Amino acid sequence: MSTNSSSNIIEETQIHHATGEDESLKPKAEEGRTVGPISYMFMWVGDGVNLGNMTLGASLVVSGTATLNIFQTFVAAALAIGIISIFFALNDRLGYKTGIPYVVQLRMSFGMKGSIISSLLRGIPAIIWYGFQSWIGGTALNEIVKIITGGTFDNVVICFVVIQLVQIGLSLYGFHAIKWVELLASIVIMLALVYVFGVLLTSHSEVIVEKWVHAEGSWGLPFFGFIMMFLGNYAAIFLSAADYSRELKSRISETKRVFLYFSPILTAYGFVLTIGAMLASATGISNPVKAFAIVVDNPYITVGVSAFIVIGAVAVNMVANIIPPTYVITLLTKMKYKAAVTITGLLALCSFPWVLVRDSSAKGLGMFILIYSAFLGPIVSILLVEYYILRKQKVNVADLYKEYGPFAGYNPCALLAMLIGAGAAFLKLELGWIIGVVVAGIAYIILMKFTFKDSKFKKGTIFEK
Repeated sequence: MSTNSSSNIIEETQIHHATGEDESLKPKAEEGRTVGPISYMFMWVGDGVNLGNMTLGASLVVSGTATLNIFQTFVAAALAIGIISIFFALNDRLGYKTGIPYVVQLRMSFGMKGSIISSLLRGIPAIIWYGFQSWIGGTALNEIVKIITGGTFDNVVICFVVIQLVQIGLSLYGFHAIKWVELLASIVIMLALVYVFGVLLTSHSEVIVEKWVHAEGSWGLPFFGFIMMFLGNYAAIFLSAADYSRELKSRISETKRVFLYFSPILTAYGFVLTIGAMLASATGISNPVKAFAIVVDNPYITVGVSAFIVIGAVAVNMVANIIPPTYVITLLTKMKYKAAVTITGLLALCSFPWVLVRDSSAKGLGMFILIYSAFLGPIVSILLVEYYILRKQKVNVADLYKEYGPFAGYNPCALLAMLIGAGAAFLKLELGWIIGVVVAGIAYIILMKFTFKDSKFKKGTIFEK
């Protein structure tokens, strides 16, 4: 037996006996990685083609006039997606190389106890969005059933529960189900969007050219604000990049992984945003569902649009809103994966999304999103500074699983840097994510260098005595 094989067995044995954690939180071995590059790309296509992203495109049109013309829109989108892809590939490297999930990656900077706080900042919003997306899907499913039954059935709550139970069932199969759900969703939805795109080009091209293509637009705050919206929309997902990259088959270079993020996100996001902006330009309506009904004159349009919403809601949840909180619950409770993913679904079921989507609480929901997003930039900044600058990409994975090892307890430097970065982000919430990234990264380096001289978290870093 080779030296490397012996050391791997020793390390796996150390991890197995370290904390007694569920198998899902332990490093994913090569033979357990079943997602190939094509499936991985389709996963991100499926995540991108949804109603929320279409609404983001429609938001470019205000009072019938686009705030960005078509060229400015695509430049902003390309810049944002480029930044997203780079952050994705940088932050997914540790998970890809070692097979550890995001909640374990956090221990490197925040410590085993400190990681609980930072993991909750990712997990709780995901559960709320899980319920929110399911409520949208349940509402759409109710419209389909109403038409099929001739109006004899009309119960959104029952449809919401059905959607949620289906998602819980699918999520029990982990990434095996996600891979196939995203493949199906991306193909079905993209075909539907190609049809709508054709209708818009053939029947509404003149008004679209006038209102969007030839709009004066702006290279100022609206341009950079749109980039920030892009980054904010993906901030939570690339923060937990390790949860996805640990499922990807090995021996794929970092350059190729950047391509695996950039190309599907650009394709899906770009196409969906384009249709959203075209719909709003053609109809003057920012709600894509209502705009669809006007543009496509078909008595069964409600069924088609509703089916799109249902598939899109499930696709987004399967990628973005189920796995991260499941790992958090597994971490906190020591539950098995299947039990934890079921609890995640039940919590989403009890998240009262019908309250969140009321007009009276829409402002509060928007503020909630801005508040939790202000913490996500600082967290990803701290993780990247820790791994690339302080530790030079050298981490003893077995130590991350030792209850009384070098990462036990919490790292005050990381928690303080996160709070400092978030505090700075609150000064200008519209640009909060990038402000938090810069401030928290600088603060973390300064705190690790000059404070808490005897901190065990300096061991293995450039600041170790």
